[in-house]
Amino acid sequence: MTLSTLVVKMPSTFQMTDEQFFDFCQINQDLRIERTKTGDVIIMPPTGSETGNRNGDLFGQLWIWTKKDKTGITFDSSTGFTFPSGQTLSPDVSWIKLERWNALSPEEKDRFAPICPDFVIELRSPSDSLKLLKEKMQEYIKEGVKLGLLIDRKQRKVYIYRPEVPEECLDNPATVSGEPILPGFVLELSEIW
Repeated sequence: MTLSTLVVKMPSTFQMTDEQFFDFCQINQDLRIERTKTGDVIIMPPTGSETGNRNGDLFGQLWIWTKKDKTGITFDSSTGFTFPSGQTLSPDVSWIKLERWNALSPEEKDRFAPICPDFVIELRSPSDSLKLLKEKMQEYIKEGVKLGLLIDRKQRKVYIYRPEVPEECLDNPATVSGEPILPGFVLELSEIW
């Protein structure tokens, strides 16, 4: 049996506030939940073990660089952010400049912070639709992400997204640079492939 994403359509007359959505997610902690800008609720299956391991490697590489660089903060795939359009998304890996993060109140940081990450990574799971992930990456850029990487292990491709620049595709790269958003960060892909 293959698990797939479930989209629960919500009528326009029944829209959860940010606080209600946060509470909904808290009482359903075993589920991976996102919310679209139209208020629909997306319930995703957990990743497989291989994908989870690769996600851990991606997070670890960025986390180590962040601890040395000290200009930002790194988040894993369980972190939700409320974007300017109202949608709540959880990138597989994300990074925010420290001064932007520190501008938030403690209350905002405790919930789905109302902030758009500067950098995101999405790792395609075997059950993920490449088309839908590419659309999600475009959404991230529209929301304000400055650099996004979509990693497709199956095809050994990395799609790079930046504002006002066409999607770039790298075929089987050994590394990908985070420049200029993450100066000096180089993502090693040998363990990911």
